[in-house]
Formats: sequence, C-alpha cells, structure tokens
Amino acid sequence: MEDDRADLYSAIVKLKSSIEELNQKGRERLLEAFEKVNRKFNEVYTKLFSGGSAKLELVDSDDPLEAGLEMFVLPPGKRLQSITLLSGGEQALTALSLIFAVFLVNPSPICVLDEVDAPLDDANVTRFCSLLDDLTSITKTRFIIITHHALTMSRMHRLYGITMPEKGISQLVAVDLEKAEELVA
Repeated sequence: MEDDRADLYSAIVKLKSSIEELNQKGRERLLEAFEKVNRKFNEVYTKLFSGGSAKLELVDSDDPLEAGLEMFVLPPGKRLQSITLLSGGEQALTALSLIFAVFLVNPSPICVLDEVDAPLDDANVTRFCSLLDDLTSITKTRFIIITHHALTMSRMHRLYGITMPEKGISQLVAVDLEKAEELVA
C-alpha cells in the first residue's frame, strides 16, 4: 500500500506540473495572439472610421487565461469610450474591425458574413465594401456575403438568389456582374 501511495502521489505531482506547464504555454500564446490582434484591431478600426483609434484590454484578472476582454475606441472627433456607448452603426463597424483583425492574424480561404451590413448606413456600407476589397487582395480570401443591402450587392462580383417563377418551384439565379457590365457595354 505504501508503494501504491507513493506512485499515486508521484502521479499527482506530475499531473500538477504538466497542468502548470500547459497553462504557462497557454498564457504565452494567448498574450502573443492578443498583441497581434490588438495591433490589427487598431489598424482596421482606423481604416473603417477614417481615423480614430481602438484598443483591447484584458480586464478583471492578472491571469490572461481568466481575464475578460474590453474594447476601448476613440472615433474621430470623440473621446475614448467603451463600445457600449457608441451608436448602433458605430458598434457594428467596431465589431467588424475586431472580426477582421482576428481574421487578418489567421486568414482562411473562405469567409461567410451574414447580414453584417444591416445596421450600416450607405456611407458605412461603402467603407465596409472597400475594406472587403482590401482584405481580398491581401489575403486572397473568397468572401460570401449574405445581404439584402443593394449597395453591398452592387459591389460584389457575383450574385446568387432564389426566385419562384411558379408557385412551389424555386430556382437558383446566378449573375456575374462583371460579365453583365460587358454585355451592357
């Protein structure tokens, strides 16, 4: 029983040591990724808002693995504030800035965005679409945008939609806007 007890104690010590090592590596990787995302967040925010600045902060704990995340933004001509104090459109653009910051740190070949332009006015939709153009050229990502916004649709290369030519029969319609412009010309 003494040998079993010693083995069990040794296993517990090794397990605690392994957990601490994993936590330490996790903290290091999290802080490294956090710094990269924070830099990109400020860059994307500044581009979308044509100025201003943004930053992320870890809050409520000294341990990054247990900390919360707070966004602080400074729109052009305004004072530094939390995202909760912004208008709906500003909140949407700030959230998009964070999404695209994470995306730029680790891009993927395909990105699906569903109605992200819904709370935006026309000027901000134009900024959003310009950012998508930039991201496409930087990352070579194919963006699939689900939208009802006519301005967003007009800036895309290809549109897909569903029509119902007869009751109960749905049909997929695809339009290549570049080819359509050539035909019109």
